[in-house]
Amino acid sequence: IKEHLKDGQRLVEPFVGSGALFLSNSFEKYLLCDTNVDLINLYNNLKKNPEELIAKTGRYFSGKYNSELQYYQLREKFNSLDSNDMRKSALFVYLNKHAFNGLCRYNRKGFFNVPYGRYKAPKFPEEEMCNFAKKSKRAEFKCQNFEDTFRETREGDIIYCDPPYVPLSTTSNFTSYSKYDFDLEDQNLLARNAEESKAKGIQCVISNHDLKVTREMYRKSKIYEISVQRKIASKSASRKKVNEIIAVF
Repeated sequence: IKEHLKDGQRLVEPFVGSGALFLSNSFEKYLLCDTNVDLINLYNNLKKNPEELIAKTGRYFSGKYNSELQYYQLREKFNSLDSNDMRKSALFVYLNKHAFNGLCRYNRKGFFNVPYGRYKAPKFPEEEMCNFAKKSKRAEFKCQNFEDTFRETREGDIIYCDPPYVPLSTTSNFTSYSKYDFDLEDQNLLARNAEESKAKGIQCVISNHDLKVTREMYRKSKIYEISVQRKIASKSASRKKVNEIIAVF
């Protein structure tokens, strides 16, 4: 992905997710957005109160909380807390490291519902959280949809979009990253936003599965093919490489 990004002053990500691209690039500024309020609150708490959040998070990695009973009690606690409560950000990290395959999934009511992962000794990501906090000083984190984020872009920005992918099959679409679905209409709307950005001289790069429907949506872009190893399938034998595309507008 980095190979296809032009030079710019600010990296804009409407679907920041794990922030992998943010952490591996050196832009002057960043606008990083997502519809997952728990994720954005975690990032803002790491930016504003890193020492307090890291201390609260570390308590959940002492070992005594790594059991099925404790996991489900803490998951219930997480779902009962207000989004702005820093304890919820600490528990969000705990759940990420103790849940099955590190999935982030919510039900229709907005409750985190990933089952227990049964890991022997989940690692407390203290160093990673410290590094994130340092780099976040140059970033602005917002909980908003991709259309609002596109409206905030300006000359000198580079946009990278990593939306919920178009499913490879009807049976593979089993997760909901937030309580709001991202359907084919949203996918097409995203492509139109990318085309409009291109017309304004703002580069937009999008990742997605390599399918007939995505190639049609991104027909006004330059398409590059890549092969990616999947790590989410429940059975290790099912974790195969899949074809993806990088669409550069």
